[in-house]
Amino acid sequence: MRRSAISSLAAVAALATFGGVHAASAADISTPVYKAPVIPVVEEQSPWQIRIRALYVLPTDGGVVDQIPGSDLDYSSAVVPELDITYYFTKNWAAELILGVTPHDISGAGTIDALGKVGEVWLLPPTLTLQYHFTDFGAFKPYVGAGVNYTFFFDQSAKGVASDIDVKGAWGFALQAGFDYMIDEHWGFNVDVKKIFLEPDFDIDVGGAALTGQADLNPWLIGVGVTYRF
Repeated sequence: MRRSAISSLAAVAALATFGGVHAASAADISTPVYKAPVIPVVEEQSPWQIRIRALYVLPTDGGVVDQIPGSDLDYSSAVVPELDITYYFTKNWAAELILGVTPHDISGAGTIDALGKVGEVWLLPPTLTLQYHFTDFGAFKPYVGAGVNYTFFFDQSAKGVASDIDVKGAWGFALQAGFDYMIDEHWGFNVDVKKIFLEPDFDIDVGGAALTGQADLNPWLIGVGVTYRF
């Protein structure tokens, strides 16, 4: 009788142990193991961008020689390379500086049309604009801007009846609109149009007479080129 009781107690203990192990194993299998989500590292885009454009510079004909009533002036257009450096303060606001040089002929018009070409000058017109970039159109990224320009005139040569010419450096105001179409995060295609309001004074000697005047250049700058965002 005693041996039977002991055997019964041993069987109960074994059953309890087996049941506990089985329950623990089932709990281990059914309880999910929490893993922290992997957050991808997003590399911050550089604020620097450059563009290289072919630039069509189209002055607006106009001007006056102070001493000659009805006088006017004409200017040649030019196509030149141009470098643009842009810095983004935020994803929407940026500053752009354009650099390039452009040659132009100056000719008489109106009552002095018979004078023909009176000069050749080179222009260095650095222009700084503050831009707003629209960011809700995917790869298409339009922008508008406004800013200031200071134009230096150099390598000036009098031609024809003129014996000397000196176009003075001058400040101007600039308006701008354009867009980038980005192929990937770095490379894109750019179209840009600027209007610069620029009316420098000049001195010119014609036939021994010292004359003064104002050249109403007010050029359009129309550019197409390649964008690279660092």
